[in-house]
Amino acid sequence: MSFDRHFLNVDDFQKAARRRLPKIFADYVDGGAFTETTLKRNGADFERIALRQKVLTNLKDPDISTLLNSTRYTLPFGPGPVGYQGLYRRGGDLAIAKAAAKAGVPFVLSTFSIAGPETIARETGVAPQFQLYLDIDPDVNASYLSQCRKAGVDTIFLTVDTAITSVREKDVRNGFRAVDRITPHLAMQFATRPGWTLDMAMGPFPQVEIIKGREADFGKGALAQSGSLAGRLDKNLTWETIRTLRKQWDGKLIIKGISDIKDAAQAAKEDIDGIVLSNHGGRQLDHGLSTISLVAGIRQALGCEKSLYVDSGFRRGSDVIKAIALGADFVLMGRPFTWAVTAKGERGVSKLFQLLKVETETTLQLMGLSSLEELKAEGTSALRFLDKE
Repeated sequence: MSFDRHFLNVDDFQKAARRRLPKIFADYVDGGAFTETTLKRNGADFERIALRQKVLTNLKDPDISTLLNSTRYTLPFGPGPVGYQGLYRRGGDLAIAKAAAKAGVPFVLSTFSIAGPETIARETGVAPQFQLYLDIDPDVNASYLSQCRKAGVDTIFLTVDTAITSVREKDVRNGFRAVDRITPHLAMQFATRPGWTLDMAMGPFPQVEIIKGREADFGKGALAQSGSLAGRLDKNLTWETIRTLRKQWDGKLIIKGISDIKDAAQAAKEDIDGIVLSNHGGRQLDHGLSTISLVAGIRQALGCEKSLYVDSGFRRGSDVIKAIALGADFVLMGRPFTWAVTAKGERGVSKLFQLLKVETETTLQLMGLSSLEELKAEGTSALRFLDKE
């Protein structure tokens, strides 16, 4: 079966990624907090929103470009930040960044990424945007910002919903972040995934580049560093933290991890450029609300002056359309692009961009619309809410 016929949607990439990855890493990417109720709601709640079909309209060639923070991008979606992508496939961070640059969308690099911002900028010719996790050591945070400036990063996403790390039971069972070396049990897992194992054997075991030179504090190798990085997160984040970072960073500043109306209203008052409506893919608060159910309310509280990104649970072009109609400006997808790069490298990521682009354009035109601007003008009138009928 050809590549094009074998991969037709996000689920196909997920299945292929799980076949390739050792269980400890596959479960880390896929898992959620405790009962995974929030994780499940993120996907299920898209089913509660139907799309209006309109015919006999004067359709033009579809235009799904979007203006975001004064920059026009060709697509209204892109890769969300996910840690350790270079551990799932060697060079994974870089492969996604290259595909994103070719697709004309931003690439958001995680603090926990294997490749650092300077490597991404040098290898792709395009500076990444950067998802910042604040460390307990101000000197470490200063080094993060310094590396971002050297790389030409213009936008930082400060993540605020992980100061308290939730329990992901799959990770506990697998020992993720509890092992700092390859144990006999891990070696057995690796042996059942020869493609991944051979890939990792092609060079030194991956390490988080942005903390290079600080191995005494963070450990050596991504397995040890994953636990150290998570254990060193600053747990005392407040609105004053945002104001302090604003003084330290001259570029665009986005708060990632807001999912409460009152928090969004406060964000509207702050000197920031936007927020990401996110529940961290269902990996933090269990029994929380899905992000798609919150878009309209968060937009109203945030106002129209600041950008509204949304992530968590997005898998289809129709999901993107629903978010835009509800008031979002841009959709970030974390797991889907991680699955694509794990399964098929840069080629897989480019294929996923193509599939999601076709889904988004087709959905838009079957609704009788030709552009995202027309969709935004229609707003929620382009939707039908099934639980209200």
